[in-house]
Amino acid sequence: MNETFISDKNGYYGEFGGAFVPEMLRQNVESLRAVYYNIIESAEFKKEFNMLLRDYAGRPSPLFFANRLSNKYGAKIYLKREDLNHTGSHKINNTIGQILLAKKMGKTRIIAETGAGQHGVATATVCALMGMECVVYMGETDMVRQEPNVKRMEILGARVVPARCGNKTLKDATNEALRDWICNPENTFYIIGSVVGPHPYPDMVARFQSVISEELLTQLSVKEGNEDPDYIIACVGGGSNAAGIFYHYINRKNVKLVGVEAAGEGVNTARTAATISVGEPGIIHGCKTLLMQNEDGQITEPYSISAGLDYPGVGPLHAWLAKTGRADYLNVTDKKALTAAYELIRLEGIIPALESAHALAALGKLNFKKTDIVVVNISGRGDKDMQAYIEAKKMFK
Repeated sequence: MNETFISDKNGYYGEFGGAFVPEMLRQNVESLRAVYYNIIESAEFKKEFNMLLRDYAGRPSPLFFANRLSNKYGAKIYLKREDLNHTGSHKINNTIGQILLAKKMGKTRIIAETGAGQHGVATATVCALMGMECVVYMGETDMVRQEPNVKRMEILGARVVPARCGNKTLKDATNEALRDWICNPENTFYIIGSVVGPHPYPDMVARFQSVISEELLTQLSVKEGNEDPDYIIACVGGGSNAAGIFYHYINRKNVKLVGVEAAGEGVNTARTAATISVGEPGIIHGCKTLLMQNEDGQITEPYSISAGLDYPGVGPLHAWLAKTGRADYLNVTDKKALTAAYELIRLEGIIPALESAHALAALGKLNFKKTDIVVVNISGRGDKDMQAYIEAKKMFK
């Protein structure tokens, strides 16, 4: 079996990936594909991108040794603190990269989709920085449960448009954004928030997020005298934070990569978002990957307490990592994620995003040795999830 984990020229990771788009979107995708690699690999682009990551986003994000968490689980547990970036998550890495690309392509209007709102906030932030028009599509259900982020986007000058079809969550917001892009091809750049969509987006987003694992190599070398941890754990919805922290370690087979999906109320129920656990190959939003679907091939509605993981597909890179066995993918329920979140809050004084809480919950599912070095990606902070934490508080007295 071919185990190349970088996409080929057509955007395939093994059998997954590609660009399956309607004719009306073909020119948009082709024009981006034709120029993106040469632009982002240019010295001029890299200089500006790295400057903004450092001086605007606040990178490098810290690598924190979680002493009390380590004592509980019997391993050396480090937290990669993406929650400390400007805007509060890893999403800013990708939006800085894509808006610079949009500028180089002469675009003046930005659209985006968002679930938990963190990508929407990061997009609105860089649009304000660059003086560009910003339209963010968000499921009406997500707008209610992530209201603080809706207000942040609006304060930053973005127009937040509710998606009222389907389950009114991330899938439906993505559908609306694609329709907009079809109607406005000349001046509009679509900043996709994860390693999903038609090629070149999965490859491009993974490259922008790879700053996470690039920093980790150096940080672990300083702290442990060794670049390689034993485990890297990250939550997976579409999968951009996981792709970013896995990126420089994918071909280092001694490092165990663990992705954690949202089981919702359980993978044996109809209310789950654990795509790799229950999905089958299919096409969603322009790429071939694993997705949740019924026997007729119709996409089924996902569910998770975490809006950022509430997606019926997964990035094609993760589908390929799962199929080849290079990465293991676990799943945890809403309740387990909330329990893990409160554990981090009480042991280390860090309030994680509900998405990141799923990665933390994997600690209780793995068997560690005392010498194991474990890195958990804290992809975002929990400000946006305060209402869910307040409602769950009675469980953790």
